[in-house]
Amino acid sequence: MSAQRVAWAIALRTWRNTFRRPVVLAFSFVQPLIWMTFFGFLFQRYPLELFDPGISYTTFLAPGVAAMTVLFGASQAGILYVRDYQSGFLTRMLGTPAGAGAQLAGKVGADVVRLLVQAVVVLGLGLVVGARFAPSAFALVTAFVGLALFGVAFGAISCSVALLAKAPESMGTFVHIVNMPMLFTSTALVPARQMPDWLQGVVANNPLTLTVNGLRGALLFGTVPRPEAVIALVGLAGILFWLAAALLRRAERTAA
Repeated sequence: MSAQRVAWAIALRTWRNTFRRPVVLAFSFVQPLIWMTFFGFLFQRYPLELFDPGISYTTFLAPGVAAMTVLFGASQAGILYVRDYQSGFLTRMLGTPAGAGAQLAGKVGADVVRLLVQAVVVLGLGLVVGARFAPSAFALVTAFVGLALFGVAFGAISCSVALLAKAPESMGTFVHIVNMPMLFTSTALVPARQMPDWLQGVVANNPLTLTVNGLRGALLFGTVPRPEAVIALVGLAGILFWLAAALLRRAERTAA
């Protein structure tokens, strides 16, 4: 079986497992809506320094919540590997001629496609609650490429944690330890210039900041994301995918 067919088969299985859990899928849409409405209306009265005075906080917030949706979803990508390990399915899959890289590409790729669709829905919800965008097509496509790379990076590291820990409790710990510090040290919710000076250096190097800034600029001003930010996301996604694939190949050798 070719690598493309393997990846596609794994992707279809991943999507089927997702849609068989409608409660989790529904929650992944409800949670961003709660963040959008609660934070949007709570901080609507406060000025956003260094932004156009006509831009509301809801407009500023919507791209951040869309990227946050990808972060939260991608960080849970490895949970399926834990279930597959406990049921013995992962061992059987690793015993087939299908390559570890193709299997991982199908799994992470399926999650990223789903999360990008969810991000689009979240942005649509933002429009419903009052956000206003003025995007350009090329800038928006480039920003979504960056968002996809961000999803690949954190989906891959989630799979790495799952392959190392092989326990649902460890995955839960990883999700909570990573998500909240990542979110609150980024520009998803607040402009960097409104943060303490000591925090701004951390914020500038946060991958979520690079992703959010690119998406926000494309949506609000029609500006193309900075090339260095996209290159950084390419490097991060490549390194973390390689690490996850290496761990999967190690598990493959163990299974054999």
